[in-house]
Amino acid sequence: MTILLFVMLGVFVFMMFRRNKKTQQQQAQLQSKFGPGVEVMTSFGLFGRIVNIDEAENKVTLELSPGNTATVHRQAVTKIVEPVVAAEEPTVVPDDASSLTTEKVTAENTDSAAALNDAPSAETPEETLRRLNDEGKKDS
Repeated sequence: MTILLFVMLGVFVFMMFRRNKKTQQQQAQLQSKFGPGVEVMTSFGLFGRIVNIDEAENKVTLELSPGNTATVHRQAVTKIVEPVVAAEEPTVVPDDASSLTTEKVTAENTDSAAALNDAPSAETPEETLRRLNDEGKKDS
């Protein structure tokens, strides 16, 4: 029984060290990509562009916005921000099989388009609240 306990403890310690080593390798690989002009995010959610890296003191100077800089510890920079590529055209997936019929879909689309056109485009917030409250009473 005692041998089994020591074996399980040994496996636990081995897995813990292995996980630590993987994390350190990933951090080193990430920091090797650092350079001036790279968009990054810090561990506390601050986004910026690297301006300068001080290897001796482990400091990174980030440009948050034009003219505004912040100096953070090198290990606080945790992620390189990749530019988001927009999809060309989203695919439309129907909610259920009944929306696949063309007659019903065109009727629903014309009804909803007419309802949108009925709403005034330049109304005050008070008029909007009054209109929405009136619509809620009609539904009841």
